Amino acid sequence: MIVIATIAKIKIKDIVELRIKLDQIYEDKSQIDLAKWALQLSKYIFSLIEYDYENESAIVDGFTTNEKWQIGEARMHDVRQAGFKVHKLARESKDTVLQAALRVAGQAIGTGHMREHAMVASDYAIKVVNLKYPNDMEAVKELREWQIRTME
Repeated sequence: MIVIATIAKIKIKDIVELRIKLDQIYEDKSQIDLAKWALQLSKYIFSLIEYDYENESAIVDGFTTNEKWQIGEARMHDVRQAGFKVHKLARESKDTVLQAALRVAGQAIGTGHMREHAMVASDYAIKVVNLKYPNDMEAVKELREWQIRTME
């Protein structure tokens, strides 16, 4: 019997079997491992959409805050606040693809607050692909396989 530990909180076109496989790997990871992975995922998604996040201080500061949390130099509250700043950018964006990519980053940063944010980030990454490549399930498959490979 396969038990799904997390349920997608957003509407996406996905390959359920691959999400379940990712979810099973996720269950055995530490919160710090998930935070590192989620930041890697966010940077990958920004490269996929050719967005230079390094010119956006809220994102750079958020990534840095998460990295400091990983080594005990920032509080959970700091990570949470940093994630909120990136979600504010997402709310202000008129570009739906960028908006979803910013959600990946906000969730990734927030992984220092709650480990579940890593899986939400993975789903927002799928949403980026859904928006950038409509109805391209091969692109979804490639991203889920990338997520699985990099989380293992």
